[in-house]
Amino acid sequence: MIAFVSGPVAALAPTTAVIEVGGIGMAVQCAPNTLAGLRVGEQARLATSLVVREDSLTLYGFADDDERQVFELLQTASGVGPRLAQAMLATHTPDALRLAVATGDEKALTAVSGIGKKGAQKLLLELKDRLGEPIGAHAPGQGAGAAVPASWRDQLQAALIGLGYATREADEAVAAVAPQAEEALAAGGQAPVPQLLRAALQTLNRAR
Repeated sequence: MIAFVSGPVAALAPTTAVIEVGGIGMAVQCAPNTLAGLRVGEQARLATSLVVREDSLTLYGFADDDERQVFELLQTASGVGPRLAQAMLATHTPDALRLAVATGDEKALTAVSGIGKKGAQKLLLELKDRLGEPIGAHAPGQGAGAAVPASWRDQLQAALIGLGYATREADEAVAAVAPQAEEALAAGGQAPVPQLLRAALQTLNRAR
């Protein structure tokens, strides 16, 4: 198993980072919030999980070991593959997922694209004894001053700037997809950052 990759960032794409390791470019599938922290030419260290299929070897990358561990634990639930597990971590932090499972928060899971009400109920049952209790800022009883996850606007803007777009272009793209985010929030869910990033990139490509 490849536990982590470390080296300069050679390239960034909407869902992938290429990390140069010993003269070899390792393509790593990452969520937008992970990509947002990377810059081409700068050193990076990503915790990784290698998913082996009959026709492919896919390396998934994470900001830290905790994300990687939760990614792997999520896949022990029936019906959860690597893409859905990554989507869950793109929507919620590891501790937010632990809290959702510990408290039976069905709404938090249905905020993830691809998870409906029945799926959320099933996941809550299957993951209850697997993820463990929240350990960080989302732990029960945590007082004022707890860390607050970046807003969808901040995540999206950081991801676009990380992909090489100017701040002005990023601001315009964020504004263009704001109605989609507001619609999701008005429905009681969360802004789907991966989908918003794809829509923002389409807007930028049309403008060029």
